[in-house]
Amino acid sequence: MTEHTGPIEVTDLPEVVRRYLRAHDVHDVPTVVATLAAEATVEDDGRTYTGSAAIKGWLEQTNSEYTYTTTLVGAERLGLDQYVVVQHLEGDFPGGEVDLRYRFVLDEDGHIGRLVIAP
Repeated sequence: MTEHTGPIEVTDLPEVVRRYLRAHDVHDVPTVVATLAAEATVEDDGRTYTGSAAIKGWLEQTNSEYTYTTTLVGAERLGLDQYVVVQHLEGDFPGGEVDLRYRFVLDEDGHIGRLVIAP
């Protein structure tokens, strides 16, 4: 069976990705961390965070540093366990607005094992 790749509806994203996005939008750090594998890796703004404690620290810092809103632009399936979500952010961060690509890679247990956030 061939896996569908390409643009998908948000409702077709895995529940763990949708849960991450909902929790991230409302700055619910415990729920975001619960979507991640214990040794997950997050890459954002040129830095890499590995493991729950480091990722929790990154989330708490970014949540307190800037105020912003997000608008979902689109979603895409790259393969069996890889998805990209594009979000438009507007806020008080340098530049004021940006489209960010959130690339999710799920692990064998259905958690987010890797997340890369980049323009």
